Amino acid sequence: MSATRIESDRGLNLRMFLTGLALVLLYAIVITVLVRLGVSTVLVIAIAAGALVAQFYFSDKIAMFSMRAHEVTPADEPRLHAIVDRLCLMANMPKPRVGVSELDVPNAFATGRSPKAAVVCTTRGLMNRLNDEELEAVLAHELSHVAHRDVAVMTIASGVGMLAGLISRMAMWGAMLNGGQRSRDGENLVLLEMLTWLVSMVVYVIAYLLTMALSRYRELAADRSGAILIGKPSVLASALVHITGDMGRIPRTDLRQVEGMNAFFFTPALAGGTAASLFSTHPSLERRLDQLNRLEREMNQH
Repeated sequence: MSATRIESDRGLNLRMFLTGLALVLLYAIVITVLVRLGVSTVLVIAIAAGALVAQFYFSDKIAMFSMRAHEVTPADEPRLHAIVDRLCLMANMPKPRVGVSELDVPNAFATGRSPKAAVVCTTRGLMNRLNDEELEAVLAHELSHVAHRDVAVMTIASGVGMLAGLISRMAMWGAMLNGGQRSRDGENLVLLEMLTWLVSMVVYVIAYLLTMALSRYRELAADRSGAILIGKPSVLASALVHITGDMGRIPRTDLRQVEGMNAFFFTPALAGGTAASLFSTHPSLERRLDQLNRLEREMNQH
């Protein structure tokens, strides 16, 4: 972080630290629940470690596969690589791998466990709709995520929720199949499994809310850092408005296919209304534009 010229965000660093502590606690709860359910301690540790390692080390491959994306060379996409090269030189950071998804949904995302193992990906729809200046602004935003290292925390956070969701399903099916059976020490297995289901669901909801809260803040932090890097907050604001407007013209069936990647997208594929703001992966468009407009005024005063 100290080597890059991309602005650090203390608020984001504090939130990532607190989220990390909360995730450790949630992991401990999930492991305890599995042990209480009668699963071998060794197996529990293997499941938890396996889920964490898989999410941490293969998140980029999973994301690229889900978006039908592929890595591209400078010969394949000279325009895209030229922009990333220029931004990395400005930011004084290692160049990530560059990918392209052939989907028409206009969006971009960054993923990977560290700046040295990151990938920045844009969709064909985004590249076809934005001019070079707007595309540069979007990629500056995504490179800010890489520099802030918030992608790794988001990946681990989503892994806790997935693990808790899996346990809740196991417990529910176990309760349905076991009937009124009792364990060797006289405990009612159905009651124990229903309690496990309840605890797992609570863990899932907490992990989900933590992920969404961090996701909304990290988007604001990346907007600010990316705009400062290129020195043109108004261009990033223009790209936001442009993409959001074009997103409304994409068939909803296409948007639903990629909705699972919302937390990593530049803009959400499907955004909820005001009532759903607590569960939104991104701050509202108005809030993002307000921040960029304030930043534009501040930069013009100097």
